[in-house]
Amino acid sequence: MKNILLFGAGKSATSLIDYLLANAPRQKWHITVADHDLMLIKSKTGKSYYATPAAIDIKDQTARQQLIQETDLVISLLPPHLHITVAKDCLQFRKNLLTASYIDPEVRKLEKDIEKAGLLFMYEMGLDPGIDHMSAMKLIHSIEKKGGQIFSFKSYCGGLISPESLDNPWQYKISWNARNVVMAGASGAIYRDKGKTREVSYEQLFDHNKTIQVPGLGKLAYYPNRDSLGYMESYRLENIATFMRATLRFPDFCEGWNALIKLGLTGEDGKVQTDQLTCFDWATRHIDGADKQAGHEEVMARFLGVSSKSKVIRQLKYLGLLNGDQINLGEKTDAEVLQHLVEDKLKMEPSDKDMIVMMHEIEFERRNMATRIHSYMITQGEDNVRTAMAKTVGLPLGILAKLLLQEKITLTGLHIPVMPEVYNPVLKELEEFDIRFEESFE
Repeated sequence: MKNILLFGAGKSATSLIDYLLANAPRQKWHITVADHDLMLIKSKTGKSYYATPAAIDIKDQTARQQLIQETDLVISLLPPHLHITVAKDCLQFRKNLLTASYIDPEVRKLEKDIEKAGLLFMYEMGLDPGIDHMSAMKLIHSIEKKGGQIFSFKSYCGGLISPESLDNPWQYKISWNARNVVMAGASGAIYRDKGKTREVSYEQLFDHNKTIQVPGLGKLAYYPNRDSLGYMESYRLENIATFMRATLRFPDFCEGWNALIKLGLTGEDGKVQTDQLTCFDWATRHIDGADKQAGHEEVMARFLGVSSKSKVIRQLKYLGLLNGDQINLGEKTDAEVLQHLVEDKLKMEPSDKDMIVMMHEIEFERRNMATRIHSYMITQGEDNVRTAMAKTVGLPLGILAKLLLQEKITLTGLHIPVMPEVYNPVLKELEEFDIRFEESFE
């Protein structure tokens, strides 16, 4: 019997837990799911003979380390800042570690020790990052194997809401961590475009509203990710002229979020006392000389330079920013208040379906002829629990866990999934779950 320890039973864990439990009888696994919320764990594992719930505080070193010592493989879906705690324990007790989160500077410091111990720490093994790396590298390696010289690489991904569930002016609902949505883009972006490094500030990020055409969906807006340049070396495309990774949204979302940035409602600098503070007074705190006696729509519209009947004003009204309701959350940052509002107003209803859209656009030259390849994937969720987001984040982790425990992958060190021995079997099995890419050439 092989033991798998999963830290975290939140939104992204649902499909992973389903996959592990479905494979447990045949693979002879037992899965321990650790989270601070016992009822949440039980809602995911049910009464499965192959699962054990472990309600622990992740900061409880004794409880945490005991679980790690007793397992064969650790998977972490904890908030990113907690991964280093688990990583150090895995190194100490010689356990392989899988996670969907980005490699951070702290775990980089452990890289030599991980390699020396003969362990595999696979980071960025979810959707974005994760499936994006694997599908992109499969394309890149295929092009290069046939003698193609890549000169432009663009990759887009978005966690969206399926068109039939779009019933609000934001064209968006929360299908994953709301804090990540609120903080997206806060550090600006950097990428390479036609041989030049482009830097975009947070204040400009949602303002340009560039679009791409996605088969079956039409135009989607995109904004570049924080640091595309950091992946040029990982993809072995250091000398490429254009390299950009970007996030997809329906166009209306970007316009509305740009208004929130202009209003100063997304920051984390300082806290405001929200008790007895109305939503409108909070939302207009940064508008100098605002005439609070004027109509709320007019105050906002005048500041933003839009019509009081515009779509943006409807979006702000939908979030509750124009009403007199009191916030009453105590001392909070603007970002925390905004997170509270979007979690309430943009939540998925039980019957809502989310949607993942991923698209790669690669231009290359072969035999003096330029070619552009489009590779795209669209997958839908079932409802607000078994979401496309949970499926695409969790399944790659589950599949890799199986391959490791079957000893079909013997890779060691600190890695992201850019190598054929990982991406080939994982992408192949993902197709069984209707996660597959279609390609077209120009």
